[in-house]
Amino acid sequence: MSTNLYIMATEERSGKSAIVLGVMQMLLKSIDKVAFFRPVIHETEPGWEDPVISLILEHFDIDINYEDTYGLTLQEAQELVNSGQETLLHDIILNKYNALKAEFDFILCDGTDFRGKDIAFESNINTDIAANLGAPVLLVSSGRKKETEELVRLTQLSIDALIEEGVDVIACVVNRAAEGVVADDFGRIQTKATGDNRLPVYVIPENHELANPTVGDVKRWLGARTMYGEEGMTTLVENYVVAAMQIGNYLDYIKPGSMIITPGDRCDIILSTISSRLSTTYPDISGIILTGNLLPSENVLRLLQGLSTTVPVPILAVEGHTYQTIEKVGELYGYIEAHDTKRIATAIGEFTKHVDLKELGRRVVSTRPTRVTPKMFEFALMEKAGRNLQRIVLPEGTCDRILQAADILMRRGVANLVLLGDEEEVRMRATGCGLDLKWVEIIDPSKSSLLDSFVAEYMELRKHKGVIEEVARDRMSDPTYFGTMMVHKGLADGMVSGAENTTAHTIRPAFEFIKTKPGISVVSSVFIMCLKDRVLVYGDCAVNPNPNARQLAEIALSSAATARIFGVEPRVAMLSYSTGSSGKGEDVERIVEATAIARELILERGMDLPLEGPLQYDAAIDPDVAATKLPGSLVAGKATVFTFPDLNTGNNTYKAVQRSANAVAIGPILQGLNKPVNDLSRGCTVDDIVNTVAITAIQAQAEKEEKK
Repeated sequence: MSTNLYIMATEERSGKSAIVLGVMQMLLKSIDKVAFFRPVIHETEPGWEDPVISLILEHFDIDINYEDTYGLTLQEAQELVNSGQETLLHDIILNKYNALKAEFDFILCDGTDFRGKDIAFESNINTDIAANLGAPVLLVSSGRKKETEELVRLTQLSIDALIEEGVDVIACVVNRAAEGVVADDFGRIQTKATGDNRLPVYVIPENHELANPTVGDVKRWLGARTMYGEEGMTTLVENYVVAAMQIGNYLDYIKPGSMIITPGDRCDIILSTISSRLSTTYPDISGIILTGNLLPSENVLRLLQGLSTTVPVPILAVEGHTYQTIEKVGELYGYIEAHDTKRIATAIGEFTKHVDLKELGRRVVSTRPTRVTPKMFEFALMEKAGRNLQRIVLPEGTCDRILQAADILMRRGVANLVLLGDEEEVRMRATGCGLDLKWVEIIDPSKSSLLDSFVAEYMELRKHKGVIEEVARDRMSDPTYFGTMMVHKGLADGMVSGAENTTAHTIRPAFEFIKTKPGISVVSSVFIMCLKDRVLVYGDCAVNPNPNARQLAEIALSSAATARIFGVEPRVAMLSYSTGSSGKGEDVERIVEATAIARELILERGMDLPLEGPLQYDAAIDPDVAATKLPGSLVAGKATVFTFPDLNTGNNTYKAVQRSANAVAIGPILQGLNKPVNDLSRGCTVDDIVNTVAITAIQAQAEKEEKK
């Protein structure tokens, strides 16, 4: 198994950090402990940290001290080489590298950014470091502003130079490629200057959302201060407009995403720009930069203060005059920041879409560990959901958390989404949050052309309850009922709700007309518990207060089926306060009966499913305890699916494990329904929503496979 990889760019502005994000995610799906290391970083200032290191450590929650993630600065490296102390340079880097190697299974190394003045020096030092670390190289060739022939030629030259120095190049990513450049253009690329060995080349096209800076990037680069609109720092800057004309002429130059640069005393420009943001006939700007260390008059400042809550336009102020500011933004060097979830999701989505992860993974990693960490599991969820996109409906379309999750889900290519709610309100909220929902369908249930047919269908389904048209129309105008009917009618593959609605409101429509699967009498739930070294399945912790023996048996089998869907090999423990025949009592007898029924069902259905009960929790999970209490069992000591005797026990246990063991609890995941509907906690985070949608999509995939 390889233990390291060196990501190396050919020049500046290659978008290498986006590739680093994609590769790190790929590695964490199959390797438990992955470290991140930058042998050489750009010059630092007091209190400043390398943005790529901060991005990777924070986004992937990697537990390494910042000081241990890099060797030395570019300036320090140049001084050592110029003074003939190149050996010392490599000693410093190797000592830092080896310290990480002792603690981690794999080290992802990231080369320099080519921000120094000596490009040849950076190229040479990257090659030397990769060779000394014995690290294979993933080359990132920049396609920015290059025609195909030039790009192919320069890429081959870079590969030849690495091969000549004894560095193994395992693949090449041509990033930021112009329109029309495809992987087939690189069929001539070889791993040897005179050989026939072909190198995998992946082409990722230019994406303006990654290439263009955010308002926050501009602020940081200029050292500006924010006057208004701090919440708009993640808005993309598409172009710059220098406003010096009269208003009548200047307004014609505004384009979508324009950053307006104007002296701070041009109140006419400032107010007309704010007015353009309010107007539906002009495109939305990204922000305003006030130059010359000048501010508008007091009354204009008061006016802007009052407008800042209704017009969330970032307004920055800088000390330099207008020409200096224009020159400096032209040299802006933007990074993806750890808090910029939109661009992170876009970067990972683009990498996943254009890179053959299986092929690249085979070249980097040859074995898969038995340990599964929460990050590994979550990334595997996203990838599995993205293989066969399902249509998931989200009834709470005006909830900010739902909108933020929808933006991430679309960028990462996890599912096709439908949002329910008043379209104008949904889009207004999305715009206010700086979100792009152009690929998300929005339906207003009360105005939808589907409403009448849904009303008729609901009356037919509930005629035994005497439902009249007025009641049916009222219910079908409710987004949750409307979304559930979309799932029932096959217009959506699954539904996720509950960020604002109660559990009862979320699942009641499903009970009314989606119903349970044949042979299953009870809808139940599981939580997927991601511990630091394994993934377990707990059921039922959210739906059934006091299941009888038959229901417990069905819950156990449903939980096992859910575990398989998500890659957990089921070994089912029927939990009790007694193991085997050691205890007596009504509660124990119920588990004995449930175990017997479950085993009968396993035989009837021809299932291969290890199941044991009654088992105490310690006997179910601890091999040493199992060897004493129930030796020879196929489940005791190695259970992966835990069936709790009642809701009180299950709910308390999952929360205790979640809080005490710092486990990630994903759920509740409803099971037993004909089609997937899942409930969120009203305190859910954006990440919770993203995970639940991915899970619902995977359930929908499994439902379709089952019916084939």
